[in-house]
Amino acid sequence: MTKFILSIDGGGIRGAVPAAVLTVLEDKLKTRGKTLPLYRYFDLIAGTSTGAIIAAGLTCPKPSHPDQPVANAAKLLELYRSKGPAIFDQSLFRKLANLGGLFDEHYDATALEKILIDMLGKSTEIAQALTKVLITAYDIHTRRAVFMTNADPEHERFYFWQAVRGSSAAPTYFEPALVEDLAAQSHGAVPSIPMVDGGVFANDPAMAAYVEGSKLGWRDKNEEMIFLSLGTGSANRKIPYQQAKNWGAGGWISPANDTPLISVFMQGQASTASYQLNKLLNRTPPKFTDGATIVTMANRGSLNYFRLDAPLIGVNDALDDASPGNIKALIEFGMTLAAKHDLALEEVADRLAAI
Repeated sequence: MTKFILSIDGGGIRGAVPAAVLTVLEDKLKTRGKTLPLYRYFDLIAGTSTGAIIAAGLTCPKPSHPDQPVANAAKLLELYRSKGPAIFDQSLFRKLANLGGLFDEHYDATALEKILIDMLGKSTEIAQALTKVLITAYDIHTRRAVFMTNADPEHERFYFWQAVRGSSAAPTYFEPALVEDLAAQSHGAVPSIPMVDGGVFANDPAMAAYVEGSKLGWRDKNEEMIFLSLGTGSANRKIPYQQAKNWGAGGWISPANDTPLISVFMQGQASTASYQLNKLLNRTPPKFTDGATIVTMANRGSLNYFRLDAPLIGVNDALDDASPGNIKALIEFGMTLAAKHDLALEEVADRLAAI
């Protein structure tokens, strides 16, 4: 039996890119007579940081209609368009008091938390997800990776909104999040785990999703795991050697330089995960161009791993440029990315429609 896995990278406001791609996938399924929510077609949906927002939106049930998710791809795309400026809004007072992010997080998380609660509810747990879901974060107390998922009963007792808040607590951008571990409740006390963005170790959570699928026995039963892995566009600005050699610690994490160290961590891990899964899942691994799988009429039927991503040319690659013009450009970039890799999406839609 075939298992389908959707994986969405982190990338701040650049989450508009995979959200746009998913609207195209939804439209392709509709043309094939498939109008069910996306979660009905995927056995596991994984997300990190902004990808966790998308994964949660597609899998968290509505309180009034428990068989329906709180959002589809179009609603998530509108979330980036309408709420992005509020999430990445920095008051003049905060800028002055914080000297541009040098002495405190760049943004107040209050707006983000309100948006997450409004969308996901305050008490809905990952255990209640409509399909298997995986959200990554990092515990800064025990110094370990955290995988919040209903694929493992020991790690599913987290509130959706808190899990996403923890997964998207990017260092220097937002303060760490305190996420309640409901499974560890003892004598009425619920311990809280201080978490930061899962992008520090798994900005592309596809490899983590592969492991969770393997834990569920999918690999041992020789069931094919088919991945659709969506990037948020990759930074393409070179880091000039003459500047970097004099940066020191402050320069590598400075918001004035768009925190290049975070970008390097994120992009380095994502390129590693895609390289590994291309080798693991594709019998004859195709070449990658600009971080994406090259799909042809000859190889499309033999592939089990589809990666869509590209350098953000003509778009600001900063994680927090939520200006209306840049959000519009990101959405257009996502639509162009989908069109460029139409053959990959056609193949994925054909296989999903055959379920």
